[in-house]
Amino acid sequence: MKQTHTQPQQTHFLGVLPSDDLRADIEESRRYMAGAFGCKSGHKTPLHVTLIPPFRLSEEFCTADIERALQNGVLPRACDLRFTARIDGYGSFAERTVFARVKCSLEWTVLRDAVFSALTAECPRCTKKDARAFTPHITVANRDIPSGAVQKALIVLNEQGLQAEFQADNVAIFERKNGLWEIASVLEF
Repeated sequence: MKQTHTQPQQTHFLGVLPSDDLRADIEESRRYMAGAFGCKSGHKTPLHVTLIPPFRLSEEFCTADIERALQNGVLPRACDLRFTARIDGYGSFAERTVFARVKCSLEWTVLRDAVFSALTAECPRCTKKDARAFTPHITVANRDIPSGAVQKALIVLNEQGLQAEFQADNVAIFERKNGLWEIASVLEF
């Protein structure tokens, strides 16, 4: 008998919400990817820059514990953590993800590390620090991009000349409900 190994379903992740005007521009890019290439994966998830990737929160903790972690570990440092983020066109992770390119900066790493430290202090062992290099981005399309479509899409998207700034002044807690990611809470600072 073949054994099937399945990981427990991820329940939460943490990210920064971009400004409303920037979200409108990037939603237009999502509509382009859906119309031109049939991409729908992830389009129901609110646009964000992921700080802590999806993880399964142990049953001994709840979303309120994450909120408390952010209030205690991030809010007191808000003046040091708030910054102006910059978007510079579109990019991709190979053929699997198209994204709005968020300019990487030390401020992103400091914010991500502060959020990770606060989270794991309140909810020990709930997640591990991502071993991959931190590449802040806002996903436009992923997982269901047809083969060969990424380069074509990037040409069209980059012709739009997306250059924008937004305030990285919040951390959103996303929670999976009925198979969809929803914003459970937003800590603004």
